[in-house]
Amino acid sequence: MLLGIQILGIFIGAFMLYLTFLHKKRREFTINEAGFWTVFWAGFIFIVIFPHFFDFIIKDVLDFSRTLDFFIVAGFLFLTGAIFYMYTVLRKTQKKIEGIVRKVAIDKAYKKEK
Repeated sequence: MLLGIQILGIFIGAFMLYLTFLHKKRREFTINEAGFWTVFWAGFIFIVIFPHFFDFIIKDVLDFSRTLDFFIVAGFLFLTGAIFYMYTVLRKTQKKIEGIVRKVAIDKAYKKEK
């Protein structure tokens, strides 16, 4: 018997699969990126439908009392890693833009002197 939250999770996973398909169709994702996200969202849907599949690992091996506790901790770890990665990419992009702006400013100043 599916719970309401599981049905919502299935809709979210299906919607994200559709968005992945659209990004691939628009050539915004490479085949590897689209494949990764397709597998990720299909796995998400599988976990939503069959949450008890991981009970042995989560409860016995990792010693969480509830499966939901594990997913909350895993979500926080994932978000922390994703935020750190996005920050590093943002800093690299800022440095590149700063270099381009400096070069353009120096070129304009040099042209005005001539």
